[in-house]
Parts: sequence; structure tokens; C-alpha cells
Amino acid sequence: MSVPDDASSLLGDVGVAIVVTPVANAEALAATCAVAKVAVDVVPSPVGALARCRTTDGAGPAHAADAISRLLRGVPIVLLERREGQITASRWLDGDRGDDLAPGLVLNDAPEVLEDLLLGVTALDEIEGVFSSVGMSRLKAMRVLARVARAARRP
Repeated sequence: MSVPDDASSLLGDVGVAIVVTPVANAEALAATCAVAKVAVDVVPSPVGALARCRTTDGAGPAHAADAISRLLRGVPIVLLERREGQITASRWLDGDRGDDLAPGLVLNDAPEVLEDLLLGVTALDEIEGVFSSVGMSRLKAMRVLARVARAARRP
């Protein structure tokens, strides 16, 4: 057996981009992204909803991070990308890309689901509670957001 010089080929790297948010409700984030026409699959996690970008080529991930950070005005988010075996992390706020972050520090206390998605160890269909913004109508998205807002107001 030969071992390649570049370990990224062992990971079957096709590029992964995940937007880490503090949003507690994955369905609400998917609905918000549907209204904004951002193609993501949203995974619940203990630290907040994770939006896995459907488009990872070109400016796709940056577009998703830009749109989500504008929707979550005043709330910082993190874009994690894995390309060619390298992981990068950047902070976003109100549509502006901020500092690059050390990926190791971002992932230090990250939930296992985030690491597994980023490394391609776990497929979306293996995770419970995943919601997609793709195919969600604007009407359904608005209903989801209204339901979540009503539930948040209850004592």
C-alpha cells in the first residue's frame, strides 16, 4: 500500500463549508435562509445551529456567511471551510468579514457533530433534526418563523 504525500486525498475532499451560529432552533435558521434564498442544510448542535452550505465553490460560502450574518444583525458567526485538506475559519458580523481565526481554537470545544461534518465523517442523512432551506417555500418559512416567535413569547 502506498501513502500519498498529500493526506487530503485520504479524506475524499470535495470542499465543505459550515456557518456556525448561536441560533437555538435549526428549523428557524433554515426558514430564515429560505427567505433569503441561501441554500443550506441546517443541523442542530449544543452550541447553536450549523448551516452546511450546499454550494462550496467560488464565492458560495462567503455569500452564505454574508447573508446569514446580515440576517442575524449584531450577532457574530463563524465560517469554517475545509478545502484541499486545509481548514480555515473567519468571523463575520453584519455582512462584513472580520478576522481570520485559528481553526484549532474554534474547534477546541466544538461539538462532535461539527467536527464530523467538517471532516466528512458523518453524512447529513445520519443526523436527526436536519432542516433544509432548499425547497422550503416562502409561505412555509414564514409559518415556521411565526410559530417559533410565538413559542419564544410563551412564559
